[in-house]
Amino acid sequence: MSIAVVVADDQALVRAGFAAFLRAQPDIEVVAEAADGISAVAAATEHRPDVVLMDIRMPEADGIEATRQITEAFGGEVAVLILTTFDLDEYVYAALRAGASGFLLKDTSPEDLVAAVRVIASGEALLAPTVTKRLIREFTGAPVSTAHLEELTKRENEIMVLVARGMSNNQIAEKLYLSPTTVKTHVNRLMAKLALTSRAQVVAAAYEAGLVIPTRSTD
Repeated sequence: MSIAVVVADDQALVRAGFAAFLRAQPDIEVVAEAADGISAVAAATEHRPDVVLMDIRMPEADGIEATRQITEAFGGEVAVLILTTFDLDEYVYAALRAGASGFLLKDTSPEDLVAAVRVIASGEALLAPTVTKRLIREFTGAPVSTAHLEELTKRENEIMVLVARGMSNNQIAEKLYLSPTTVKTHVNRLMAKLALTSRAQVVAAAYEAGLVIPTRSTD
């Protein structure tokens, strides 16, 4: 089955370039293009794509607001991959809070972009390396309420840590001797308990709660 994608970007040449490259892939179908946030939400509503490739700075409604509306309306059924030239903290955190499943910069290679679309479509999270480092610096050691975390079972806690370490459902299943379906169920349950809307938010929450202690880089 092909991956249905909506490409949303207010720059016509950029949008056309992304769409053309994705259409050239045998397993990807670009079902619509959008030049602003409102059109992106409308396209997601009409086509129910697997992935929306979303620019941030757009007229009418920006990419953050469009992402929020899409994730609130469709949950994990429609995943949003943020793609922007703006490597700024407020956009990273706003995109994650809005429910984005991934965040890449526009200088990403075409091959990495295609790979990212496939990863997001499979239900995983994807963050650019610079974004991951910023999440670590921002969230590690930050105060956080443990009220909802206490609702997690031991297994859910264990899986949350493995998700935060970048493991896929299949990798977690292999490590814990579980089926991928069982892992997916645990992930969905812990997301519901913590009121999270994307796997990327699970990663951020794990760092925020101190469940994962990263090796700090010096850059």
